[in-house]
Amino acid sequence: MNQDLISALSVITEEEQNILDGRQDIDQQIYTEAKDLVVDSRKLLQHGKLIQIRPHTRFVKFPKHRHNYVEVVYMCHGTTTHYIDGNEVVLEPGDLLFLNQHSEQEILPARAEDLAINFIVLPEFFNTAFSMMGAEENSLKDFLTGTFCGKDQGISYLYFHVADIIPIQNLVENMVWTIFYNIGNKRSCNQITMGLLLLQLLNYMDKMETGTGRFDRELVGTVLSYIEEHYKDGTLKELAEMMNYDSYWLSREIKKRTGKNYKELLMAKRMNQAVYLLANSRLSVADIIEAVGYDNTSYFYHKFKEQYKMSPKEYRQSILKIEK
Repeated sequence: MNQDLISALSVITEEEQNILDGRQDIDQQIYTEAKDLVVDSRKLLQHGKLIQIRPHTRFVKFPKHRHNYVEVVYMCHGTTTHYIDGNEVVLEPGDLLFLNQHSEQEILPARAEDLAINFIVLPEFFNTAFSMMGAEENSLKDFLTGTFCGKDQGISYLYFHVADIIPIQNLVENMVWTIFYNIGNKRSCNQITMGLLLLQLLNYMDKMETGTGRFDRELVGTVLSYIEEHYKDGTLKELAEMMNYDSYWLSREIKKRTGKNYKELLMAKRMNQAVYLLANSRLSVADIIEAVGYDNTSYFYHKFKEQYKMSPKEYRQSILKIEK
């Protein structure tokens, strides 16, 4: 990150100066009027704003808290140690952390050189980003959608180790710069930049850690990545062999960790890919069925109609009507 920007973001705040002068805790009035420590977007966002950034308060332990908005943390410099629903997360320079609104977070004291930037984001800010992500299913979009809808999905956070991915670093820095220096047209610029950031993150799901334990980073990340790449002909047996697990045991763990079994995850991906092709290609329905990995046409039609309440042909026609 640009050194001048880091210097500007590192300036000691009034709250931090009070802590350095002897205050033993955060000033809770800055964050909420409620007795429970639920950090309130109304305290941190100006009226009408959808996004803001705020350097993390240093020199004191930030006690257990939740948020009533979407929080994204970017580690600019140094490190910070977080406990999220009991999981220890140590952010290093270049790391990105997306928090579920239901997650409980606690942060150990940071040093002067530990600069973490908190993005305070209202759900509607992501509308442009979601439209850019398209109709295909992916775990990042599902997580964010669940977060916005107030669902407790059992996943506390998504943690991306992307310090070495230059496009991602540039996109985050662009947003920080635009918001901090109040650049003109910043809402449109940042909504599009966020969309580009999420699209880039989809290319690096192998660098994602989920918030249900270290095991889940391997299992959930690997399973979803495998399905993304092999939805046409992938099998649970092949995946289990690749991960050196027993197929029965892996099937049970997938269900426990995601709420769906392997077959359901695979079908969800295939159906969403079929919907994407119906809306964005001229392939015949028969070719689409083959492209997404089904050889039983009747079964595909049955499952498609069960999910979308119409046939594939009717779905394509409804999309064309909307576009007109």
